Amino acid sequence: MNQFFPEVKKIEYRGPESKDPLSFRHYNPEEIVLGKKMADHLRFAVCYWHTFKGLGDDPFGGPTMIRNYNQSSEPMQAAKDTMHAAFEFFTKLGVNFWCFHDRDIAPEADNLAETNKRLDEMASLAKKLQGDTGLRLLWGTTNAFSHRRFLAGASTNPSPEVFAYAASQVKKAMEITHELGGQGYVFWGGREGYDTLLNTDMKRELDHMGMFMNMAVDHKKKIGFEGDLFIEPKPKEPTKHQYDFDAGNCMAFLQKYNLTNEFKLNIEANHATLAAHTFQHELEYAAANGMLGSVDANRGDMLLGWDTDQFPTNLYDSALAMYTIIRAGGFTSGGLNFDAKLRRQSIDPVDLFYAHIAAMDCFARGLKIAEKMINDGSLAENLKKRYAGWDAGLGAEIESGKADFEKLEQYTIENGEPELQSGRQEMLENILNGYI
Repeated sequence: MNQFFPEVKKIEYRGPESKDPLSFRHYNPEEIVLGKKMADHLRFAVCYWHTFKGLGDDPFGGPTMIRNYNQSSEPMQAAKDTMHAAFEFFTKLGVNFWCFHDRDIAPEADNLAETNKRLDEMASLAKKLQGDTGLRLLWGTTNAFSHRRFLAGASTNPSPEVFAYAASQVKKAMEITHELGGQGYVFWGGREGYDTLLNTDMKRELDHMGMFMNMAVDHKKKIGFEGDLFIEPKPKEPTKHQYDFDAGNCMAFLQKYNLTNEFKLNIEANHATLAAHTFQHELEYAAANGMLGSVDANRGDMLLGWDTDQFPTNLYDSALAMYTIIRAGGFTSGGLNFDAKLRRQSIDPVDLFYAHIAAMDCFARGLKIAEKMINDGSLAENLKKRYAGWDAGLGAEIESGKADFEKLEQYTIENGEPELQSGRQEMLENILNGYI
């Protein structure tokens, strides 16, 4: 495997003092952190769509990037070349996992049956390359948002024929994910929402989406797929409002349609900020409800109002994310997938390596910062002190369900005005700075 990135050798860990941009300064996969290898904590994955199918186009201009694996005029040959390039990249970068949409790996044909044949052919190639390299599939998913047929959504489409097409597409993608040993399957409702309520029956669309997800659960069990199912929250774009708005919205949806035991959440950093939340907020909410499954690691630009999908390089974000993930028990079937794309001006193939190296080093440092935070215990101790009133006396009585309004009124009459405590925000932020 040295056909598509011949100028790049296997990326090695060379330590913090390294000046070689094609080396890791902080990501040492074998290093033990909190009793486990760094690679096993982070479970890095490369996404197929932005990394190999994204060519720098945006709403104001066409592609800017030329890739030698995308030159064939024959669609299936281009797909095969791209897959060989992808596995060469995975291997040289040193990740253990990858992720894909069905339409990433195989182009659509004139009808669904022929498209599925193409998927089978590409899945066979992927299976061989996985065997040759030891790479594993973190998760698969379906692109049910790009094609014209999905202009009004997939499972929420007003047309039952489109609903059926989407179901057929998910069925096949789930089967391929299962065949490739995928550890999960993601649902991102790219157009499951609305642009105007004047033409939208919201209740009916949500009910249809709930039916669709329950059908997916049934098919998962039918084919014996043991991986997790994930829902990925996103508030808007491409629709004005998407039904999977944020982690809380997804939780309410899963509860209503009796799916909380079947799904976890795939949290994306940039989607969190689009929902006016922090990345840590969405992770904490998912963790608090036992629903934290996997993570799309990227970042947005706070000066821009759309999903820029930039590579993550913010140490505060990575440290706080890893602090939450580790305290929640760490990843099992999920991991850190770099759902990020090169900037339009980063046109050289080697830029793909520079970007992923930077992101992997950022999360490696975040992991080690989180280790300091956990081992030192100052943040946890301050949190414990703030809620200490709930561990005994009145607080314990309330939490155990032994109090009612009458008892609480009597307590307040007898004890008077509550004594307040400082939140110590500035002190805690300074403690955090000390770890970084």
